[in-house]
Amino acid sequence: MDIAEYRRHAHRLVDWMADYLETVESRPVRSGVEPGEIEARLAAAPPDEGEPFERIFADFERDLLPGVTHWQHPSFYAYFPANSSPPSVLAEMLTATLGVNCMLWQTSPAGTELETRVLDWLRQMIGLPEGFSGVIQDTASSATLCAILAARERATGFAANRRGVSGEDRLRLYTSAEAHSSVEKAVRIAGLGSESLRAIPIGEDGGMCCGELAAAIEGDAAAGAIPILVVATVGTTGASGFDRLDRIGEICRRHGVMLHVDAAWAGTAAIVPEHRGLLDGVEHADSVVVNPHKWMMVNFDCSAHFVRDAAEYVRTFEIAPEYLRTTEHGRVIDYRDWGIALGRRFRALKLWFVIRSYGVEGLRAIVRRHVALAGELAAAIDAEEDFELVVAPRLALLCFRYRPSGVDDAAALDELNERLLRALNDGGRLYLTQTRVAGAYVIRFCVGQTTTERRHVDAAWAAIREVARGLSR
Repeated sequence: MDIAEYRRHAHRLVDWMADYLETVESRPVRSGVEPGEIEARLAAAPPDEGEPFERIFADFERDLLPGVTHWQHPSFYAYFPANSSPPSVLAEMLTATLGVNCMLWQTSPAGTELETRVLDWLRQMIGLPEGFSGVIQDTASSATLCAILAARERATGFAANRRGVSGEDRLRLYTSAEAHSSVEKAVRIAGLGSESLRAIPIGEDGGMCCGELAAAIEGDAAAGAIPILVVATVGTTGASGFDRLDRIGEICRRHGVMLHVDAAWAGTAAIVPEHRGLLDGVEHADSVVVNPHKWMMVNFDCSAHFVRDAAEYVRTFEIAPEYLRTTEHGRVIDYRDWGIALGRRFRALKLWFVIRSYGVEGLRAIVRRHVALAGELAAAIDAEEDFELVVAPRLALLCFRYRPSGVDDAAALDELNERLLRALNDGGRLYLTQTRVAGAYVIRFCVGQTTTERRHVDAAWAAIREVARGLSR
């Protein structure tokens, strides 16, 4: 493809992307294809000769688009959002065009220095105290893994990197029973084993029981184990529970245990002054992760990882073969030494575009709108006799279930709500996911897509009532 042809097709694609964003709500939210259906449409062998772009794009629309679940749909209420915005998409286009690898300062001075500055902007926006430095990881899963590896190295005097983790089975880590599954995965990858991870029960507020945490740490220490890290969660995935960072921080400080805070989704809400209290006690943390790609209109992937002691991370991850040495070493930041990957995309550009395009107040207004919409929906659910609000809104996430009169058996209620969720998602008008609260099957509703308005939430609630009452006829 020469530049003239590229220019012609690029203009067409931008028009298609604008049309897509403008009309995405006319599409079914969740893909309705069956397993294997998309693969069956694809050629079994690669083409010997190049094909015209028109044919490739036509096949994209015909064969691939039906298999896309539309995360940018305003009626996407499943999981946590992975919202985007036009400024972010435009920045991503520039990133792809430049095609730089931001592994070293020398390989992209602008990439490194923009990342440093824009993450300090974000630090200020969410109210983290001075002393934290930021790096962009791909996901919160990677940030948590990095925190665990740093804690492992601190606890072993950086010996595990040299001799491996055999014989380090005394190391112990702690997290909420409702923490993200990436915590246990990271513990496994770090070579510490799932048995080293203590799942601390939650209280009625959905947060980790601090008394149980303290007892677990003290019991392990008394038995000769070495407590090394607590992973606290601000906004759990299931029902948006909030661990008490102030109390957990005090426990960690008293016992010399590192503290990593997973605020991947909820951390964005801290840009709003009235929600900043969710990070009370964060000054005790050794590291914090917030995902702008979840609720800050920055397209996936962009995970902001703030660390207290950058030198500790560099010591954990740095390996400097001759081919990576530069004359600036020691005078600049080389972000490849702050995490696992050597190659790094220019992710800071889209965060910079979004913050500058919306401004802090514009981003705050979007978060406030989403939180208000969740509150209005909760009030509507609470007013219906045959629906039960199981978890009141915590920011923009709530949990509910259908509970018609005469259906009191726990198993029957679970089965009914499972059928309700399946029918709603198969219908294509909205997309929801489930969790369990105190053992009961419930439906999650998370408001967070960039273009979601009151009319979308009202339409979702109307669909939920219509489908639910149709099931019980």
